[in-house]
Amino acid sequence: MTLTSEGDFVNAKELSRKIKSKEKPCILDVRSGFEFTNGHIPGAIHAPSMKILFKMVRLPEDKNTELVVTCEHGPRAQIAQGILGMYGYRNVTLLDGHMAGWRHAGLSIEK
Repeated sequence: MTLTSEGDFVNAKELSRKIKSKEKPCILDVRSGFEFTNGHIPGAIHAPSMKILFKMVRLPEDKNTELVVTCEHGPRAQIAQGILGMYGYRNVTLLDGHMAGWRHAGLSIEK
């Protein structure tokens, strides 16, 4: 089962539901350290694209693991999605609306 709601995206409410279930995906937040520490999705892993590129982030060994990538508005997440695809990850989606959309939906933030 994939997390996609429309193409390569999952909406914030669906992701929130998944986080609370046993089907919790691995959430990668590719924003800067400053952005991440000022608030991120609960349980997200801080994984800037350059760290993913240089394999400085511990990623799941199973290449079919559900990964959801987010940044603030989208471009950095798209770059990370491409890098993850290069490394063989096949179940990578982006958070629709990214962190701005998550906050707009009124969902919880972890600091």
